[in-house]
Amino acid sequence: MSDEMKDGENMSTANVTGSKALSDVAANRMKDRMPGTTPIGTGLEARNIHAWFSKHLAVEDVSLDFNAGTVTALIGPSGCGKSTFIRTINRMHEFIPGAAMAGEVLLNGEDVYARGVDVTKIRLKIGMVFQKPNPFPSMTIGENVLSGLKLAQLKVANKDDLMEDCLERAGLWSEVKDRLGAHAGGLSGGQQQRLCIARSLAVNPKVLLMDEPCSALDPGSTLRIEETIHELSKTMTIIIVTHNMQQAARVSDYTAFFLSDGGPGKLIEVGPTSEIFSRPRDQRTENYVSGRFG
Repeated sequence: MSDEMKDGENMSTANVTGSKALSDVAANRMKDRMPGTTPIGTGLEARNIHAWFSKHLAVEDVSLDFNAGTVTALIGPSGCGKSTFIRTINRMHEFIPGAAMAGEVLLNGEDVYARGVDVTKIRLKIGMVFQKPNPFPSMTIGENVLSGLKLAQLKVANKDDLMEDCLERAGLWSEVKDRLGAHAGGLSGGQQQRLCIARSLAVNPKVLLMDEPCSALDPGSTLRIEETIHELSKTMTIIIVTHNMQQAARVSDYTAFFLSDGGPGKLIEVGPTSEIFSRPRDQRTENYVSGRFG
């Protein structure tokens, strides 16, 4: 047998082994979860979503359902429309100059793009955490958590209790409880990201969108964010864009694979995460999750 044939067999074996390891991680996660069976959060549906940047079609005809109380990972190569797609869900896409969209986004059965819908109220229900932590630098840690309330003109009975609850749910309370009056810029990158999550939670969203929230973080901070996602998924619906296959396997109940293939981004397939990593229906998905491209 030639060295080239041996190398090919070794690569194939490594791909299969890696994919199986990911499916095992996903399967183990599901042992104590029954996603979508608890009447919490709200149902979210995206129907026939198209998104443009001027004349460039970036996302074509994507339909996805997100059951209440689940985590869905969106995976795929850079430039395949994952981030653009989630920005259509809470109406951020339309604020980009020249951007346009077609389709429906139904939150609890109501179209968020319907005439007369208040965009601000939609963003209270569908929060978002970005790739780069973006706390308000001139505000203290405590002020950051409560800033959404002020912008939305919401009143709560006890702000201190709400602040503690949000920081606790974001996995940050024990680290910052003695310096709530300090400026947020003094926090580490991972802490700033969890602060942004806490800020999102203060307005009680039903859905949380996360656009590569760990891409700039060290492994320890990534682990804490993933633990936070696990806890939050008990009370809301989460959609996370990630390029990290291990992360998708660790945190998500369902995985959706996007691909552009030289054209607009399209949804190739979606299913339970353990199935996407063990027996995907489409060969292109198999090639991506096994590391053959991307």
